[in-house]
Amino acid sequence: MDETTGSVRKSEEEWRSVLDPEAFAVLRQGATERPWSGEYVSTSATGVYRCRACGTELFRSSEKFESHCGWPSFFDPAGSDAVTLHEDRSLGMVRTEVRCAHCDSHLGHVFRGEGYDTPTDARYCINSVALTLEADDSVQ
Repeated sequence: MDETTGSVRKSEEEWRSVLDPEAFAVLRQGATERPWSGEYVSTSATGVYRCRACGTELFRSSEKFESHCGWPSFFDPAGSDAVTLHEDRSLGMVRTEVRCAHCDSHLGHVFRGEGYDTPTDARYCINSVALTLEADDSVQ
């Protein structure tokens, strides 16, 4: 960890040693898991969703909603500084990439103006493999 910024800094080799191949591909290389394949797509458990790479709290189950898009969807991050947003011009389109503010891992993308009945009109479309769920029964 960089003590001056609080950021997690690891080499590619260090990340490979702590993440399985799919998590490494998504979190460190910006890949996307197949739709409907992630463990948190349909879960309704209450708790805190954390970054699989560094453990930072990113989202809460109270902000999760069913968007029927194939990935877990949230309408707001847990804290205003939990994630960073970056322009993504890959795949021939302009999207907004979502990264963990603490370790700069790729989480997914955010979309706005789709008409979901949420307080923010945002859909943070996040890869399940980028998250871990700390269910309320395990929160102390």
